[in-house]
Amino acid sequence: MKQKVLIVGSSNTDMVVKTEYFPKPGETVLGGTFLMNPGGKGANQAVAAARLGADVRFVAKTGDDVFGKQARDGLSKEGIDTRFMSESPTLASGVALITVDTQGQNEIVVASGANMDLHPADIPDDAFEDVKLALLQLEIPAGTVRWTLAKCAEKQIRAILNPAPAMRLGPELLSGLYLITPNEIETELITGIPIDGEESLQKAAAYFFEQGVQHVIITLGSKGIYLASEDFTGIIPAPVVEAVDSTAAGDVFNGALLKALDHGETLEDASRFACLAAAISVTRLGAQSSAPYQHELASH
Repeated sequence: MKQKVLIVGSSNTDMVVKTEYFPKPGETVLGGTFLMNPGGKGANQAVAAARLGADVRFVAKTGDDVFGKQARDGLSKEGIDTRFMSESPTLASGVALITVDTQGQNEIVVASGANMDLHPADIPDDAFEDVKLALLQLEIPAGTVRWTLAKCAEKQIRAILNPAPAMRLGPELLSGLYLITPNEIETELITGIPIDGEESLQKAAAYFFEQGVQHVIITLGSKGIYLASEDFTGIIPAPVVEAVDSTAAGDVFNGALLKALDHGETLEDASRFACLAAAISVTRLGAQSSAPYQHELASH
């Protein structure tokens, strides 16, 4: 019986500085709080899904260094299956330098390191065993994403692509996807359609359908999400909260969505659940550290 969810993606260490405003080129700004947290889009999504009750298997590549060891240990403590994580003999673990302003907005620079050394040869067939849903992002080589999606299609695993960070995608990455979850910037880059209202959201969704994607969720930040599926099409608003740090809000959304779909929720109900999880996450500092637990959502 299929039971696990598979996440293939990146693992980074996030170095976060809180500051009043973002520096201009050449400017030095004295910041406040410094935090060093485990991050990376793939690892963030894995932790978010695991904390909410999913049985997560995570595939990634780190360096043979202290950051990689800390990442693997932290993920194992979250109850995540890390057997298929590997180490690069030549590249350091990925790091992300993050600045967060007083409005909770962030600027991020990533040094990918070993994440870009994750290749199909690092992902054995056993990694797909007992899996019914898979989630990928774009902080690993595009060829590895393409190969993994093809493998999912071959094994009849429903594949979700969170196309972040933003880049142009060809039809070979879109055709056959169960679900795609871009934000507004990523949507415009992929479709060429600027998102400025519900009509543009409908046009963008139609583009994805033409490329062979089955369902579409376009995330809209504090406004919620736009869902286009067989059973529901329209905007699902996000709960109103006071944002402290939006880092990893999209990752928490995707991880929560994966968990809810794995537990048999409809896309509409899964989206509402994921919006709530993401809203809770932006009220806290950090990436994985901001991901809520199941009991926190039950109390809302």
